[in-house]
Amino acid sequence: MAITSHDVARLAGVSQPTVSRALRDDPRVSRATREKVRRAAALLEYVPSEAGRTLSTRATRRVGVIVTDLTNPFYPHVVAPLHDELERLGYRMMLVTERSDEAVAEERLLDQSLDGVVLATATTDSRLPALLERRGTPHVFLNRDTGRPGDFASVVDNEGGGRLVARELVPLGHRRFAGVFGAANTTTGRARELGFRLALADAGIGLPEDRVARGPFAYETGYEALPALLAAADPPTAVFCGNDVVAIGVLNAALAAGVKVPDDLTVVGFDDLPMAAWEVFRLTTVRHGLGELARQAARLLVRRIGGEVDRAGERLVLPTEFVPRATHAPAR
Repeated sequence: MAITSHDVARLAGVSQPTVSRALRDDPRVSRATREKVRRAAALLEYVPSEAGRTLSTRATRRVGVIVTDLTNPFYPHVVAPLHDELERLGYRMMLVTERSDEAVAEERLLDQSLDGVVLATATTDSRLPALLERRGTPHVFLNRDTGRPGDFASVVDNEGGGRLVARELVPLGHRRFAGVFGAANTTTGRARELGFRLALADAGIGLPEDRVARGPFAYETGYEALPALLAAADPPTAVFCGNDVVAIGVLNAALAAGVKVPDDLTVVGFDDLPMAAWEVFRLTTVRHGLGELARQAARLLVRRIGGEVDRAGERLVLPTEFVPRATHAPAR
């Protein structure tokens, strides 16, 4: 016979409603009673019913995480710490991996089966955030947001990171730059490009459009963009890439073209994924805290679910740092 909360109540010498409240950490139950109930539950190996808890509290303790680009190596490195932090906070994570926000079926997110949603691959033109807002579903942005006031987001200082790259490379004598940036409908792509351009402008250096490529944060974007950039009459001596995956595509295209990195071409990425430090790449890049980016998104969402945040929105911004490795050098 299955162990029930009534069995726990008899062993602990309390009422069944007290057991339910104690296991939810209800502050109306004293600490001593909560500990007594937990000891009784542990002795009986009692597992609370999620269905029963949902009926009594109207909370599912489940959070949906939307990732539309699971093939990108960036996302496994944030999904794992996000899962762990949500679990620590008492929530289960459900990963939704449709090809686009628009492909996410409404009934999977908006049927009140989730307490909140993390949007990890949002674009500036996505309709999903507004839909969630209208339905009253708490949500936060992870890594990318919409760029509009009122967002609840855990993001990186992308503009500052772009500035760092230019400020490191200009003193090395580089004057002919190229950029292989992210898609124009992503705040990460826009902000990294903007910071890079602004810091170059401070040094009196322009970035012509014929030395710029934009596309998904994917290996193919870098690999396919570099040949055209190298074919210019005055090819670049340095390329800033929208992320490490794009930069690895550029590195491989340079190798295929017989271009030596960093002797002939400096290549810089963004994110400092673990593989960026592999000996095969030793990629110079911009670092931020991948794990903390995810953990603070989890904490922000739980605070929003609990009604503990300002309705005006909240953006948590992680700092960046330049990480010198083997793919940058003075201009020749």
